[in-house]
Order: sequence, then structure tokens, then C-alpha cells
Amino acid sequence: MTLAPVENAARTAAEELVYGYLNRAAHLDQRGHVDRTDVDTAMRLGCRLPAGPFETLDRIGLGTAVKVLDALHERTGHVAHDPAEALRQHADEGRDHYPEASSAPRTGVGPAEARPIERVGVLGSGTMARGIAEVSAAAGIPTTLVARSAAKAIAAAEAIGGSLAKAVARGKNTEQGRAEALGRLAVADDVAALSTCDLVAEAIVEDLPAKRVAFATLGRVGRPGAVLATTTSSLSVVACAEASGRPADVLGLHFFNPAPVMRLVEVVRTQWTSGDVLAAAEALCARLGRTGVPCADTAGFIVNYLLFPYLNEAVKMLDRGEVDVAELDAAVEEEYGYPMGPFALLDAVGLDVSLAIQRRLHEEYGDPDLAPAASLERLVAAGHLGRKTGSGFRAGPT
Repeated sequence: MTLAPVENAARTAAEELVYGYLNRAAHLDQRGHVDRTDVDTAMRLGCRLPAGPFETLDRIGLGTAVKVLDALHERTGHVAHDPAEALRQHADEGRDHYPEASSAPRTGVGPAEARPIERVGVLGSGTMARGIAEVSAAAGIPTTLVARSAAKAIAAAEAIGGSLAKAVARGKNTEQGRAEALGRLAVADDVAALSTCDLVAEAIVEDLPAKRVAFATLGRVGRPGAVLATTTSSLSVVACAEASGRPADVLGLHFFNPAPVMRLVEVVRTQWTSGDVLAAAEALCARLGRTGVPCADTAGFIVNYLLFPYLNEAVKMLDRGEVDVAELDAAVEEEYGYPMGPFALLDAVGLDVSLAIQRRLHEEYGDPDLAPAASLERLVAAGHLGRKTGSGFRAGPT
């Protein structure tokens, strides 16, 4: 990472974006909802960054970070560059690094014995549903996927088989492992097939009314003591829990896409989630070879709360005529070691998904700076959704 003076518009913009993101992380820590180590883990695994925000701030030095932010705030007037109060306080105390103790307990609940998870159910047949079912079956757990129709269920099974075959071709699995995983997988088009599962992961469309209907059904169909999880990336877990009629059994398990590849799962607790449900979720993540990071049920959880304002601000810079798409991406990658610049990442995530998450953050927090950028709205309205349509910020018309 460089702290040298920036030399051009792209490097200036990259500095503004990255330091705004680091400062937002400091504000998140100040709120006391999460542990700093968990934030660093989430951002490294969820975004494949070379270091988490607090690791980065420690490497820069808190005093230096505050000086850079003050200079940026004077130049831009952007509230994102006004140093978080706790960050400035640590710097004023002469600290170069954050103190060891974090401001939040790791789970917010006492130790509990995990509910046993011997059979997993997945409601849905899209990319995320198929990915979770594949990971579960490959980890040795009998798994049932329920789709809306028999045709969708069969198609999901075929897609999972194809994904497992690709893993064999890449040397990530064996032919025997593929066959055994498929032998553990059952598919159906009747939600009653989930009644024997110890944990059911809802992975349907990212629409709250639809999810509430699904959880009302799962609350009735799920066996007593079954854990009910939503894989939402941005919607309210509490609202799903309320609809289930058994809120102590409900939590969020936000797997990252593609689930067979990404190692992070945000484990989202509500005020009602019981300790043995959290323990069961953490044990399941470990069994699946994933890292479960606990967080509270706040809009954006950890990764999206930090990532999407950074991405949205990059688009606003484009709208203001301050940056070139390719040049800003290159500056972020070269100066800070990020695997993708903001526009390449937006195209990879999907502009429609990005817009939905940004709208959710704006709706929840009411911050005018979180209003979706005009170009993002325009591209989605025109059907340019990024890689999946072959057109977005880096591909096709802008």
C-alpha cells in the first residue's frame, strides 16, 4: 500500500474511496455491533481483500490515517472523510494501533450446546440454493432441495451434478466424492419434504413479502426444534423470524456467491435467536469448511454495509465526470492491492443486485449519501446488469 502523494485523478479518487471505506469501518466499530477481528475476517474472505479495514488502519498508523482523512475532508467536504470520533480519540492518545479489546462481544449470548444438524434442507432452486445444497451434500450431510416445480427441481439436481463434475475436473474433488455427494442429494417440489430436516435454509427471491410467506410455511412444516435460516444478503432477518411464529429458531446464514467457492458465511442473530441455534449454525459452518462470522441483524450486516457505499460512491464520481472507469479500477488495484476495482466488482456482483442492496441501505439509514447513483439506476433500468448480460460499466454501454 502506498501513502505517497497522488499524481492523477484516478489515484486521487482511489484514495478518497478507500479512506472513506476505512473510516466507515471505524464508525461501524464505534457502534459496537461487531468485533473488529470479525470485520477484518469478513472483508478478507467476502471481498478477497489483502487485509481487513482494521488491519489496514493499523498498518497505516491511526495518526497517519486521521491526518489523511482530515486532508480529504477539507478538500472534499464529504462526511465520509470526517474521521470517526473513536478513531480520532485513539490517534489523539498517541496510539498507532487499535487497542486489543474490541467494543463488542463476539456473539452477544452465553455458551450453549449446539442443536444437532444431521439433515439439511434448502428451499429454492436458484444459484445460491443450488450452491448451498452442493456444499452440504459434499460435506457428507443428507440434503433435500425443494423447488417450486418438478421441472425446476430436476434442473437444480442436474446443475449441481454439473458443478460437482467441474470440481472433479479441477482436482477439487474425486469421482467417488462426486457420486457420493449426489447420492446424499434429494430434490422435490413439495415443501413437506423439508419436515424431517434439522436445518432449513431459505434461498428464494430477495423479496421480503415472499420470504415472509416462505417462513410462515416453514414455521408450520419444520419439525419442532429445527433451525430455520434465511440466506438474505440485505433484508430483515427479524421480519422473517416474526413470520415463522417461532422466532427463537430463526437466524440469518448469508453465504457468499458462489457458495461452493467462497468461504465466508455471515451468521446473523436477532434479539430472539437462541444460543443453541447460534451454536448449531457455527458448528454447521465449520463442518462445511466455511468461516462463520457473527453479526447483528442490521441492514447490510458487515460486508455489504462497508462495501456498497464504497461502490456507490465510485459511480457517483463517474456521474460527476471525475473519473474514467478503467483508470479508477486500475488505480484501486495497483495502489491498494484489491483484486478488482469498483466497476469491475459491480459488474461481477450484478448491477441489479447492487442497486437492490444500495436501496436497502438508503432506506434503512436515511443517509442522502447512500442514495443510489444515477448511472447505476439508469443501467439497471436499461437491462445492463453486468457480466450476466454482457453489458455494464466495464462491458458494453455506460
